[in-house]
Amino acid sequence: MKKVFLTAVLAFATLFASAQIMVVTTYDGDQEESIDKLTANMGIGYSINDNIVIGGVKNGDDYDLFARYNYNEDLYISLQMATGDNEGTSVGVGYSVNVWKGLYIEPNYSMPTEKDADGNRDGEFNLGIGYRF
Repeated sequence: MKKVFLTAVLAFATLFASAQIMVVTTYDGDQEESIDKLTANMGIGYSINDNIVIGGVKNGDDYDLFARYNYNEDLYISLQMATGDNEGTSVGVGYSVNVWKGLYIEPNYSMPTEKDADGNRDGEFNLGIGYRF
């Protein structure tokens, strides 16, 4: 049992040592004037390879899952799936602008995959901030 545990620890350590972790957030102008404008939608992602990132992002009191496909170095396609009491899935496209070392400004546009009660599918423009380790 000790060998299995040590092997698992070594495997996870090797996995994270070569991995790229990304911290993301979205500026939310609807929040009150506080740090919540930046931290209300904070999340963390793990780069599986150069093109695919998976992770979780806070959405209200619940957390949503997200996946991101880097089409090229700056352009990406995203998918966010709701969990818990939240409903819906949204798809989007964004552009990453490297501001300083690992800090990125990421304007993006996303829209729900399903229509709302009024029959509309209104998308939204977001301004994201990301930091890649």
